[in-house]
This record gives sequence, C-alpha cells and structure tokens, in this order.
Amino acid sequence: MKHIRCPKCDELVPFDPSAYEAGQTLVFECPQCHKQFRIRIPGPKVADEAPERAALAHLIVIENVFHFKQDIPLYAGRNVIGRYVKGTKANAAIRTNDPSIDTTHSVLTIAEKKDGSLRYTLQDGPSNTGTFVMDHLLGNRESVSLKDGDIITLGATTIIFRTNEGLENDETD
Repeated sequence: MKHIRCPKCDELVPFDPSAYEAGQTLVFECPQCHKQFRIRIPGPKVADEAPERAALAHLIVIENVFHFKQDIPLYAGRNVIGRYVKGTKANAAIRTNDPSIDTTHSVLTIAEKKDGSLRYTLQDGPSNTGTFVMDHLLGNRESVSLKDGDIITLGATTIIFRTNEGLENDETD
C-alpha cells in the first residue's frame, strides 16, 4: 500500500499501485477536503536508445579537503568543466564544495586532426580564480594544448589530465 498527498490539504490518500497498469492515469478524491486530482502510474524506465559515447580522455580529480577522488570522462567536442550544482551547464562537472571553482570554470575541447590524431585544448571560462596548467596561469579566454599527464588547477582543486592512450600505457607497465 502506498500513499500520495492531496495537493490542496496535504492529507495522505492510500492506494495500491499493483492494481493498476503502468502508464494508466488515476483520479483520486481527497477524503478530507474532497479535492479531485490525477496521477499517472509511471512505466518502467527504458534505457536510452542512443549508442553509448566512448570517453576519449579523463580528468582525474585529486582528493582534498573539499572532495573525494573523481574520474570524469571527456568526450569529443566541448567539455565544460565546473562545480556541480543542480541544473549545471557543465557537462564535466566536479562534485565539490570548493567555492573557488566556478560553475562553468573552463572548457576542454577534444577535436580530431586531419591525420586522425586527437587535439586537446583547454580554455579559461573566464573564471574568477583562474585556470592553471602546469603552473602557468591562463589569461581570460586564453587556450592551451594539453598532453597526457598535464596538471590542471582550478581554484583549490588539482586535476590530472589523462588521455586514453596514457591510461592504457600505465596499465601495461
């Protein structure tokens, strides 16, 4: 037996969801205030039909006082790096309490060159605290090419940039 709350008076209204089919719309009447309202029984969650994109590189966020270690996959195109907040525009969001990381701090772009190899470019957002690559502070909207193992610093957070090739070489060593 489950309960739903009346949207008018907040009274709990009991019902048995097993007696209904997924996708069915039900009409209830609150026994307290007699308000009628509808709910729809959700169907089973269906996995996305779109094929899984393969990660081309990773950001390894080093554990510190603000957060735990994280491995953030990066994909072809623009990867907006920033602090995770609900509704964030960052698609490479870092789960952290570090207030010195902006919600859209920097952008890492992965593009294929004419020879088929990949080019990794990091650009400052612009951010309030700056983006550092190997102790070099990027200027406002300045971009720099990255290579495997480069150290990126956003606010008080240290990140290691890893390409898939670099990670594979580490596993075979």
